[in-house]
Amino acid sequence: MSLNQQLNDLHAERVRTWDPAVLKINIDQRQTLVETADPTAWVKAGDAVEPFVLKDVEGGDLTLESLTAKGPAVLIFFRFAGCPACNIALPYYEKALAPALRDVGATLVAVSPQVPERLVEIRQRHELSFKVASDIGNELGRRFGILYTADDVSQAAQRAKGGFIGDTTGTGTWELPQPAVVVIGHDRIVRFVDVSPDWLVRTEADPVIAAVRDITLVPAE
Repeated sequence: MSLNQQLNDLHAERVRTWDPAVLKINIDQRQTLVETADPTAWVKAGDAVEPFVLKDVEGGDLTLESLTAKGPAVLIFFRFAGCPACNIALPYYEKALAPALRDVGATLVAVSPQVPERLVEIRQRHELSFKVASDIGNELGRRFGILYTADDVSQAAQRAKGGFIGDTTGTGTWELPQPAVVVIGHDRIVRFVDVSPDWLVRTEADPVIAAVRDITLVPAE
């Protein structure tokens, strides 16, 4: 099953089971993000990437230099460990994307602003073979232009339930990355970008695999 079919099924389950008022807040927020998205602000294919450091949830640093030392790096930006859609997307990438990338010498990393000690659980829960890393302070997400802040209605709804996403992530802010895939070549030039303002729409594996194969000149089977 495709990733987006699984996410459609998640939404359909919410339509069946959620309170209509709560569902409307979720739908309206995602629609607003789509309508107000500014693709001109996003990182683009052809952009040179300046050095960055991500924090591996298992300890240590993941630098641009280390990630691209042997081939392309594929960064999958996701929101946080408890995000239901992220818990569908990352296992999908484990099955549909990670093996193909290993075959061509590419490095796959899932990236979230959540602090490492809270983020490690999603890697353990799904026994992911690829790295999961924290983008401390949303530094790289901000540089790539993919951050968003929940609207006032969504914030109020979270507050009413005693929640605050900044407490969940450990960042202390409402900022989260829009789901995105960024492929960076060995030359540290961006070769592929796909950003999804609606977090229930995400990048399928096939276009990512095609982009990486194009870089590595490995023919499709």
